[in-house]
Amino acid sequence: MPERYKVVVVDDDRRHCDLFADVLTQAGFKTIKAGDGAEVLEILESQHVDMIVSDVQMPNVDGISLLKQVREQGNALPFILVTAFPAVRDAVSALKLGAVDYLEKPVDLEELQQAVFDALNIQKSHNPLLPEEALNGVIVKSPQMINLYSQALMVAKSESTVLITGESGTGKEVMANFIHRNSLRAEKPYIALNCAAMPKELIAAELFGHTKGAFTGATAARKGKFREADGGTLFLDEIGDMPIELQASLLRVLENGRFTPVGSDQEVEVNVRIIAATNKDLPNQVAEKSFREDLFYRLNVIAFELPQLSERIEEIVPLMKFYLKKSGSRKRLSPLTEQLLKSYIWPGNVRELANIAQRCAILAPTDVILPEHLPPQFAKNCIEDSNHNCVSMEEIEKQAIIDALKSTDGNRTKAAEVLKISRRSLLYKLKRYDIS
Repeated sequence: MPERYKVVVVDDDRRHCDLFADVLTQAGFKTIKAGDGAEVLEILESQHVDMIVSDVQMPNVDGISLLKQVREQGNALPFILVTAFPAVRDAVSALKLGAVDYLEKPVDLEELQQAVFDALNIQKSHNPLLPEEALNGVIVKSPQMINLYSQALMVAKSESTVLITGESGTGKEVMANFIHRNSLRAEKPYIALNCAAMPKELIAAELFGHTKGAFTGATAARKGKFREADGGTLFLDEIGDMPIELQASLLRVLENGRFTPVGSDQEVEVNVRIIAATNKDLPNQVAEKSFREDLFYRLNVIAFELPQLSERIEEIVPLMKFYLKKSGSRKRLSPLTEQLLKSYIWPGNVRELANIAQRCAILAPTDVILPEHLPPQFAKNCIEDSNHNCVSMEEIEKQAIIDALKSTDGNRTKAAEVLKISRRSLLYKLKRYDIS
């Protein structure tokens, strides 16, 4: 499809012009190179083009002037501006004139390609094993997530039980939904139940259903989640919070597809695929006898551990843009804002990012989201210690890890528990801070 589109690349720096044109040509677009805005205006008079990628600082007719003249001619073709000298005023002017994006040099070439695909509403496959139609809007940019979702796509076609682990807010339900949507059960029901969201005395009735009068308040019979999901997928979120007394019943369903509704003496048979998720350490719960070992191994047929958002830096800005758009906002991010977003720790992971995007969509007073429009924690680049010295958040985190390791005699599993992070996250931070 890209070969149907003609893109003009304009930059007075021939090296940049050639590079950008080559990158877009490799992506399948037809490209025309120009040295300044005046040359582009001549091109537009003689032939049809589909979009323009232009430098801002150029002799004769600069990028902002070119955009303005193109719009004055009534031409609404997509326009992306690129600059080595980012200025909020220029960004605001460009966006008000109808530019679809404003990129800062040195430009990430993958980002440039994606910006052109987005501007022309073309879906781009970043990975032959992970086509856009399979993702269906799920944002996957980092190498580790591309690898995880490529594996999840292969697993989706099987009938295997899947266990998804990771910190709260990392997107476990998004992956569960992705697996169902790409499975052979995609046309059948997808039912979700949060095991931590209801009293334990009601979970059995919620899962397996109940007869009328089975307990106080059971004024009518209820099918339960397993029968609702028959033929499809049942997603059990926060499986680590399932009461131990119910785990044997769940194990039995996993083994033979049979259960007995509450208050009934008749067995029911179902065909359901289970995807479970938790932010807890299930092996540790098994050791503490709060989670059945046989159930753990039955759930842990295929396992995926999702990294925290701070380990997926490539996805932070695309996710922010996605949630801004989802909030109905057309606001853009300034380059410094993007930098702050990427350097933030994100203790609440993707869920926190979604909330911040919604906040910025409502409260940011301009079309471009500036650093001062972000919540207060982003302004705290450093914290004063007891001697009134400025200590960065990274230094504080590094020292906390060192202290946790000392207090646990170097036991990384126990140190992760002290820090309230996963062991995998701790290993990542040890490598990041070069802590031996």
